[in-house]
Amino acid sequence: MIEADIAILGAGAWGTALGVTLARAGRRATLCVRRPEQLRRMTTERENHAYLPGIELPQALALSADWEGAVRRCRSVIVAIPSAFVRSMIAPLIDSIPHDATFISATKGLEERSLKTMSQALAELLPRGVHVAALSGPGFAAEVARGRPAALVAAARDEQVAGVVQRTLAVPFLRVYRSTDVLGVELGGAVKNVIAIAAGISDGLDLGSSARAALITRGLAEMMRLGTAMGARRETLAGLSGLGDLVLTCTGDLSRNRAYGLRIGRGTAPPHNTSEGAQIAEGAVNARLVAQLGARWNVELPIVEAVCRCLYEQQPPQAMVEGLFSRELKAEF
Repeated sequence: MIEADIAILGAGAWGTALGVTLARAGRRATLCVRRPEQLRRMTTERENHAYLPGIELPQALALSADWEGAVRRCRSVIVAIPSAFVRSMIAPLIDSIPHDATFISATKGLEERSLKTMSQALAELLPRGVHVAALSGPGFAAEVARGRPAALVAAARDEQVAGVVQRTLAVPFLRVYRSTDVLGVELGGAVKNVIAIAAGISDGLDLGSSARAALITRGLAEMMRLGTAMGARRETLAGLSGLGDLVLTCTGDLSRNRAYGLRIGRGTAPPHNTSEGAQIAEGAVNARLVAQLGARWNVELPIVEAVCRCLYEQQPPQAMVEGLFSRELKAEF
C-alpha cells in the first residue's frame, strides 16, 4: 500500500471526488478547503453539498483550511483548482513546499495571457526540483466518487515520476495509465471542453445524433491538428485523455460544458460566471485561449472559433451551425 500523505488543493467536485476515492482506498489524504463556511459544513455534515451532493465523506478523509501545513507535510499534492485561480492560489504556498514533492495537476484548462498548460504554469512557479505531473481522462466526479469504474492517465516527462503518480492514484475501480506526453494529455483536456460546448449547442438546437457525431469527430481532428503542431503525440490524443474524454464530455449528462452548451442552444444560458466558488464550465473560460493557441501555431480550429463567436460575440447558435456547414468543401484528411 502507498503510505505517502496526499494533499488535494481545492474542494470542488473533482478535488472532492479524488479525496473520497483515495481515502476510501486507504490513502492518507487531506482535502484542502478555501472558504471557511464550506469547510464548516463539510466537517459537520461530512458531505460537500455545494459541489458533490449525496456523497458521504469518509471519516479517513481529513479536511483542512491549512493549505500551507498540508503542503509542508505531504509529498504528493493534487491541484484541483479552476485554471483561472491556479497561479494566485499556489503562489502563497511556495515557501512551504518540500524540495522532493510531486505536484499533480488535475485541472483541465489553460492559463490566461500566457496560454500555458497547468503543468507548464506550475513548473514555472514551483521551486526547482519539485516534480510536476498531470492527471486527466474521462471521469465524472460523481461517478468516480461513487466507486464506478473509470480510467485516467497520469503523465510526467520523467517515466519514473509518471510511474510513482500512477501507483499513488491507482485504487480499486480507478485504473490509471501512465504517459510521458504531458502536453498531449493536458491539451486533450483543454480542447475537449470547448468541443463539448459545441455539442451541447447542437443538442440544444435538437439537431440530432448525426450532427453530434460529426462535431465529436471533427472536434477530434481539431484537437489533433493543434496538438501535433505543438509537439504532442497523435496516439495520446486518440487515447483516454483525448478521444475518451471528448466522447464523455460531449455526450454525458453530467458534463458541465455540454450542459452550458445545451442552455445556449435553448436560449436560456446566463452570463458565464468565473468567480471563485462558482460551478465553472472550463470550456467557456478556455475557448478564447484555445483559439489564441490555434492562431499562434497557425492551426485552423473552425469549431473552437465558432464557439468563441457564440460566447463572446453574441452570434446566434443557429448562425454558428450554418457557418460551420457552409465552409468550403475539402478532403477529410
